[in-house]
Amino acid sequence: MYTDLLIKIKNAQAVKMESVKTSYSVMDNAILEILEKKGFVGAVSVKGRAPKKVFEINLKYAKDGTGAIREVKILSKPSRHLYVGYGEIRPVKQGFGLLVMSTSKGIMDGQSARKAKLGGELLFEIS
Repeated sequence: MYTDLLIKIKNAQAVKMESVKTSYSVMDNAILEILEKKGFVGAVSVKGRAPKKVFEINLKYAKDGTGAIREVKILSKPSRHLYVGYGEIRPVKQGFGLLVMSTSKGIMDGQSARKAKLGGELLFEIS
């Protein structure tokens, strides 16, 4: 699940690890593509074959040594799912953060969903 992926990345950055490995899933793959494109993680590679596929994620750090991911806020939980229309999507941290959501066209960031006029389920915010 994507929550496990995000917490593993955040905890690995907290102890200054160079890279982290986590199990493969299609949803995590889509999320990691977005995080890599937006610059929150370094290179992402898939290792292994079908039953034992894993991601190897290189972590990014700022010049002062802090992790690129400072805060993760999980919005939808199994007990409460949050849905919004495209008109309700707002920038995170005045454009310095990232909103990731699940739409009918797949997982995408909030800015792309707003441009495509797609609403959906809010997954998490990252800054």
